[in-house]
Amino acid sequence: MSDKDLTELGEHIAATLEADVRGWRVAHGELTVEIHRDRVVKVLRFLREDPNCRFTSLMDVCGVDWPGRADRFDVVYHLLSMHLNQRIRVTTTADEDTPVPSVVEVFPTANWFEREVFDMYGVLFDDHPDLRRILTDYGFQGYPLRKDFPLSGYVEVRYDEEEKRVVYEPVELVQEFRDFDFLSPWEGAKYVLPGDEKAEGEA
Repeated sequence: MSDKDLTELGEHIAATLEADVRGWRVAHGELTVEIHRDRVVKVLRFLREDPNCRFTSLMDVCGVDWPGRADRFDVVYHLLSMHLNQRIRVTTTADEDTPVPSVVEVFPTANWFEREVFDMYGVLFDDHPDLRRILTDYGFQGYPLRKDFPLSGYVEVRYDEEEKRVVYEPVELVQEFRDFDFLSPWEGAKYVLPGDEKAEGEA
């Protein structure tokens, strides 16, 4: 779709759902509509049923973490209209405690998408039929895609030959792996990298 078509669609949605839409924009050939958290079900049902929209396919629900904000999460819905050959992105905000209404009643495919957002970010979905982890293990602690989650995680998993079972242990990094200098060898590290001393000796 052209930017003109997307602009007309954004104007139509904003005018029809004036009390529900916080804002909208067209950028990089994509229409993004920002809505109030408690209006998610109403807006997505409108986008599915309105003859000018007909977004009948929910392609994805994902999250974005902004730790510095009070509502630290964006919940992002990507929809597709195969009838009109157009896409739309719908976003709303959430915090760690306030649930976002589940859209499973509008799009049944949201079931596992919302579970994944819950599992990775800890975002709660109200009225979800089965809100539990979907990608991480039973008893997993924390939410891996939050920006304050440690890259090494909290526990490591290994098979214990003596106990003949999988065991969970706190992550223990040897000291050399804790010392990160964030220098790229392509930009010139300020020390001799392992193996480089051989090239210098040959020269």
